[in-house]
Amino acid sequence: MLIEAARRAGADLIDPKLRGILWKVLGLSLICLIALWFAVRALFMWLAFPFLAHLFPTMPDWAGWISFVLLFLAGVGLALTLAMLMSPVSAFVAGIFLDDAAEHIEKIDYPDDPPGRAMPVFQALAASLKFLGIVILGNLVALALLLVPGVNLIAFFVVNGYLLGREFFEFAAMRFMDVAAARAFRRQHAWRVFFAGLVIACFVAIPIVNLATPLFAAAFMIHVFKRLNSA
Repeated sequence: MLIEAARRAGADLIDPKLRGILWKVLGLSLICLIALWFAVRALFMWLAFPFLAHLFPTMPDWAGWISFVLLFLAGVGLALTLAMLMSPVSAFVAGIFLDDAAEHIEKIDYPDDPPGRAMPVFQALAASLKFLGIVILGNLVALALLLVPGVNLIAFFVVNGYLLGREFFEFAAMRFMDVAAARAFRRQHAWRVFFAGLVIACFVAIPIVNLATPLFAAAFMIHVFKRLNSA
């Protein structure tokens, strides 16, 4: 079941409609990161230069080199931080468009089934923030467990598999059920949902490709939910 659902989700990503959503997500994510770059850089310069001026009132010649080194190190650190944030930011932005993607997938793959219900705007925004938090939390926990010998790689997949599986399955289920029923249905199929989450975690582990994780995960869990709900 999971292999077939993953195959269909991969095929869905090639669909022109979903490709358009993906490009929109990546473009908006890039704009957010660029804006964040300039904001943090301006804040650093606003804080750093008065500090240097206070530390070196007469500003000796070599103080200019300190400013240059600090700016260089700050730029490198900020670039690495933004690279790490690309996936969480894209998850947040994609959360806004997940209902559009889900509606299209349901139309092309399940045309004879009743359509799902889109979340209200504020609920969709809250879900986007939740997806962002889940991605950041999963990676922070996995990063912390990297320091524990023997469990580092396993921890990455287990933590991300559980969190992503739970959230994306409930997203798919809540298009057809109320919140309580969706969560009860997820608990009823907890192990299958967890193994489905491991498939998403494998997708997350692929650099660059993982930027499409929210769309792949939404499509994948729609297929998983449809099969479990019809069993």
